[in-house]
Amino acid sequence: MTADRNDDTASLAGSRPSCWVVTDGRSGIEVQALGLAEALGTQPVVKRMTAQKPWVWLPPRFWIDPLTCVSVREGGPLTPPWPDIAISTGRRAAAISAGLRAAARAAGGRTFAIHIQRPYQPLSRFDLVVVPRHDRLEGPNVLTTFGALGRVTPERLAAARAELLPELTELPRPWIAVAVGGSNKVFKLEAPQAELLAHRLREAQSETGGSLLVTVSRRTGQAATETLRHALSDLPGRFDDGKGAQNPYFGFLGSADAVVVTCDSVNMACEAAATGRPVHVFDLPGGSAKFSRFHQDLRDAGIARPFTGQFGKWHYTPLAETSRIAREVRPLMNSEHRL
Repeated sequence: MTADRNDDTASLAGSRPSCWVVTDGRSGIEVQALGLAEALGTQPVVKRMTAQKPWVWLPPRFWIDPLTCVSVREGGPLTPPWPDIAISTGRRAAAISAGLRAAARAAGGRTFAIHIQRPYQPLSRFDLVVVPRHDRLEGPNVLTTFGALGRVTPERLAAARAELLPELTELPRPWIAVAVGGSNKVFKLEAPQAELLAHRLREAQSETGGSLLVTVSRRTGQAATETLRHALSDLPGRFDDGKGAQNPYFGFLGSADAVVVTCDSVNMACEAAATGRPVHVFDLPGGSAKFSRFHQDLRDAGIARPFTGQFGKWHYTPLAETSRIAREVRPLMNSEHRL
């Protein structure tokens, strides 16, 4: 066997296949690939890459030799031995995943190429494309998901809850996790929206009591963060601005009796839905058809309701799309059969 050839019979059917996760480093999409890689039982090597000139100015589907069009800033070079599995997210990473698949085949081996989200190039360049159903993409090698994949599992939530619990025992119940996103291409979160969110949180807390476990994201911005911090400072709870040594996000979710999320992130809503706790969605100005379809799916499934200043109680089966997709992917990796 040559140095750049992987033995698909041994590695894919064996104890643990090798896996590369290829991204541009954006955490919101990278976490989806990591979640699937972990659910498949791999220990992935994360390749964070940057497109080089002049390719950075061209759509990735036009890159002639994708593996030479990027530089890898983390995770090592794109050189043999090729991985058994390549999982990519992002348009430029899609070209790399397809390039790895082609390179492995040219060397007589096999890399099972999975792209998460719409790749914006021919589906035939991949073994599998995994997209949320609100993207409305169909094809013979396409699997659709309810929302986004991720890393939230019952085991991870339980472990994070156990670690955080000593810090929460003195706080009154119910414990309400509040996950705040921020402005993006289609939504706006600035100080006025933060003021309204804080007002509704205070309204709801005045009725039910309890404590607020608030976490903000990089996109929240200083003005909105400080508005929330000041407006909620006299209420029991914890406020995490991401500057601490440890991220309590999973612990907040695992401990929550209910969750409030801003509407700008499919990831956050799906992570909240993985808890099985009531999910309250705070609407922001803006939106898109895809986001509207996703949030309607959440409501139709009995997972989420709009947050209007009350904490409700309802039940549903926790979302577990990542483990479901992993179960569907495993037999495909060991077979020449395609969807």
